[in-house]
Amino acid sequence: MLDVRRLRILQHLAAYGTVAATADALHLTAPAVSQHLAALQKEAGTPVVEKHGRTLRLTAAGELLVAHTEVILAELAAAESGLAALQSGRRGTVRISAFASAARTLVPPLFERLADSDPDRGADSHTGFARDLSLRLSVQEPDEALDELHKRSTDLALVHSYSVLPRSVPAVWEQTVLMEEPVLLALHPDRAAVEGLAAGQPADLSRLAQLPWLTPGPETSCYEMIQRACGAAGFVPDIRASSSDFSVLTALAAVDAGAVLVPRMALPDNTAPLSLHPLVRPVSRTVFTVSRAGTGKHPDLRAVLDLLHETATALDDRDGSRPDGASAPSRRPS
Repeated sequence: MLDVRRLRILQHLAAYGTVAATADALHLTAPAVSQHLAALQKEAGTPVVEKHGRTLRLTAAGELLVAHTEVILAELAAAESGLAALQSGRRGTVRISAFASAARTLVPPLFERLADSDPDRGADSHTGFARDLSLRLSVQEPDEALDELHKRSTDLALVHSYSVLPRSVPAVWEQTVLMEEPVLLALHPDRAAVEGLAAGQPADLSRLAQLPWLTPGPETSCYEMIQRACGAAGFVPDIRASSSDFSVLTALAAVDAGAVLVPRMALPDNTAPLSLHPLVRPVSRTVFTVSRAGTGKHPDLRAVLDLLHETATALDDRDGSRPDGASAPSRRPS
């Protein structure tokens, strides 16, 4: 019979890539990991790993076992969630990995709700938040957040995908769409006037190829989104400044240093120095949560997900009423 503990070790090896990293993640020694893998190989009756240079890689049998292990671990997580739900008052820690603009706009209400929990009842009557529920936040790009989820180093990943840049996640994971927001063109008002754009008027990127452009760093999916949007309009953007902080880019646009494509949620609180325009060929960004299969029913994670959805809906309703911020219908990312 296959040992679930050893299957978990194999799953970690697939995620972390080396025996040493797997041992560190599981608080084991490297020899102990190797021994468990050897024992699993005997249980399976066929090699599950093979040497590849100085490292190990999964065989076809190993890949098959990892795929089944994901399902097994999901069922165990669901069972643990069910038990936790039966034990009223039990609270723990929820680890969240989120991209920067989501960490700035969607996550603070979680901490605020914890701070405002009723001390007499110990929990918020609407969300079920308890005063002893602890949150941990790390700000990461979506690819990094999903990698942390795969390694079981986080419980909930807040990620995004663009209509011109879909993001795939394992089918076994649980996804919840929070909102869909437009990508807007931000220009200095004088620059917009020169280009014949009234405030809020849709912009045709193909007519703006000559402008200097401000973009996130090439390591980000937001950079690739701008490249694809401009490419679809028939040009390669002339990049004058690069920063992975949209507040820097919009500040530069506000002094007429160039044009920037920015998701609505990444806009600064004060947009007065900017002229904002939806695109003639719309580009949208879908914001969604991802958690490992079976964990979404855990009461702590469920409370976090519910409040995130509530916050995103309020934000979408508020910004969707603006002439420059009409949102597209929600959809599930592929």
